[in-house]
Amino acid sequence: MAAPGQGFVAELKGAVTPRAALLVIGVLLLQLGFITSYIGALHHPTPHKLSIAVVAPPQITPKLVAALESVPDEAVKPVTAPDAETATQQIKDQKIYAALVVNLTGTEDTLLVGNARGTSAAKAAETITTTLDKAQARTVKVEDVVPLAKGDTNGLSAFYLVIGWCVGGYLVASILGISAGSKPANVHRLLIRLGVLALYSVGAGLGGTIIAGPVLDALPGSTLALTAIGALVVFTVGAFTMALQCLFDVLGIGIAVLVFVVLGNPSAGGVYPAPMMPPFWRAIGSLIPNGAGTRATKSIAYFESTNLGMPILVLVIWALVGVGVAFLAVLRGPRSGGREIVAETAEA
Repeated sequence: MAAPGQGFVAELKGAVTPRAALLVIGVLLLQLGFITSYIGALHHPTPHKLSIAVVAPPQITPKLVAALESVPDEAVKPVTAPDAETATQQIKDQKIYAALVVNLTGTEDTLLVGNARGTSAAKAAETITTTLDKAQARTVKVEDVVPLAKGDTNGLSAFYLVIGWCVGGYLVASILGISAGSKPANVHRLLIRLGVLALYSVGAGLGGTIIAGPVLDALPGSTLALTAIGALVVFTVGAFTMALQCLFDVLGIGIAVLVFVVLGNPSAGGVYPAPMMPPFWRAIGSLIPNGAGTRATKSIAYFESTNLGMPILVLVIWALVGVGVAFLAVLRGPRSGGREIVAETAEA
């Protein structure tokens, strides 16, 4: 008869396999990574190379540009614009974040901002220019040339919409993998999964757009264009998650969470735009589907679909990589552990 202590050890070994122990450790690391990523990206927003245009007569423009350049930590990237109309259009084209228009007939200048681009960036531009004008005994009034929709008070609706699309993408891919095996048994099965994912993506894109737009009045913009972006985001995230499952089995789901939740969400530019985030998250944000989707959604909603090329290219590349890797994994042949593969072998 085994001693009580030995019995407990035997029970423990039976209840917690080495594989399960590794998965638990992996979840712990993922959780700590989540905390580090979100707090690291969002706890202390400070501007870095925030683009502010100067609209002023030639004789004083160099002085103002130099003053903006002297703001510590490269907080401002000053440029010039010939007039207020041009500066306004540059804000609408997402080329600059703000513009300081000097009024020579008085002591009050105008700061043009686009709150739809990011309220924190607009506030930072206001703080910087107000300090600059105060030193010259001048004041600044703010004019919002790209205001947020009435139902989008903090400008976060596009971000939350994209988060929802991303969650749907990796969850549906995970469910398909868990229910029938991480790696499809053959190319036909993979095509069926991709077809299901495509149909789901269209439904998710349309449903999210209707909720954010007509139902909640939180996001303006073309329903068709937003649905298309939503479908592309969902399919991209789902296809890449499917590829990770084909390569790493259930661990692929954890890697998908790492990419799209731990890294993708805080760097997406939803809570703070890129110039307000630390270097690492600023660098990766536009290269991950979350950030690309958020930029594309904001562009359609508020900026007349300007600068859509790069976000769409990023999404398409991720989708193609996901589909390509999944096909290659299936063509390499069966791998033990997948229920669908086992069932296919049994039928043979």
